[in-house]
Amino acid sequence: MDAVMNRVLAGALAVFLAGAQPAAAQFGPQGPPAVGVITAERRPITETTEFVGRVEATDRVNIRARVTGFLQERLFREGSDVNKGDVLYRLERAPFEAQLEQAQAGLASAQAQLENARVTLTRARDLRQTGAGTQVALDNAQAAERTSQAQVLSAQAAVRVANINLGYTEISTPIAGQIGRTILTIGNVVGPDTGTLAVIVSQDPMRVAFTVSQRSALDLRNRFEGRGGPDAVRVRIRTTDGRMYQEVGQVDFVDNQIDRNTDTILVRALIPNPIRRPTDSATPVTPRELVDGQFVTVFLEGAEPVPTITLPRAAVLQDQQGSYVFIVGAENKAERRNITLGRSSGQVAVVESGLEGGETVIVEGIQRVRPGQPVNPAPAPPPPAPAPARG
Repeated sequence: MDAVMNRVLAGALAVFLAGAQPAAAQFGPQGPPAVGVITAERRPITETTEFVGRVEATDRVNIRARVTGFLQERLFREGSDVNKGDVLYRLERAPFEAQLEQAQAGLASAQAQLENARVTLTRARDLRQTGAGTQVALDNAQAAERTSQAQVLSAQAAVRVANINLGYTEISTPIAGQIGRTILTIGNVVGPDTGTLAVIVSQDPMRVAFTVSQRSALDLRNRFEGRGGPDAVRVRIRTTDGRMYQEVGQVDFVDNQIDRNTDTILVRALIPNPIRRPTDSATPVTPRELVDGQFVTVFLEGAEPVPTITLPRAAVLQDQQGSYVFIVGAENKAERRNITLGRSSGQVAVVESGLEGGETVIVEGIQRVRPGQPVNPAPAPPPPAPAPARG
């Protein structure tokens, strides 16, 4: 019985295999693989390099007392804007006014002594000419007159110092900007040893400072040196909440030495920081957006877009020889083309060399392509719009 079953199964298997051979044969060769292609074209893109920076005030002043006295008045509101020359604090004036009056009295006394010394000198000269006086008396009179002149100069200096100290009882701001909190309140004794009473930082424009690696600095110089150097670059910033700041800055300083500890160079840019004044009068004025000390993301952008060949990032392959793409050559055969990439984004590859423009580049189905293999090209969907190339 088992032998019979084995013969039946063997026969059925042979029939199945005999029928399967024609079915397999009917598929035949699959033909060239279908691929999606685009034409390599030059499109204007804005070259962008990204850094981390910090906003800094262009001017900063620590307000300090220059004489010792009681703090009598505070004439500002903490956190408000102040103008150059505004009086911030007043110290008690009475002691300094008394010192000025004392110095003025000393000056008057010295001037009286000088007048008396001049009269004595004149008399001594007359007596000497008539022979009634001695040379010693004349010399003493001349010395007394010079001493009196010196005392007058000293008294005049004392009056000037007293005037200066009296002026220091009004503490003014040397710059325009925003003032912070005050350290001491009215009634405290302040002086040169008290320290900073308040800090004023300028507001518009602000400075953005960031460091650039030596390699990036050389790359930026090579890219923009022939286009005008710093004038060919504009600066944009993004705040920590992800918003792009509306104003555009300009590089105004590049340090003259590399930091040996970090191998970076300091770059600074000036950027406007105006008060936002809405057109609707009912809307309150928006304060300035940039604050001294805040972190920002800095974008160095080329001022003018540059025509560059861009491809979808997925079209670019890499191996030990570098980056390359496949193009459709003669007789629809795939050809390898080695390329050099510029600063690219995650979706768009910027081609600096290797393509001249006009080549048919394979962007879809690339995993089935081999060099020299015939392909069946068809237009691929348009690539995404070229975004700014970031470093």
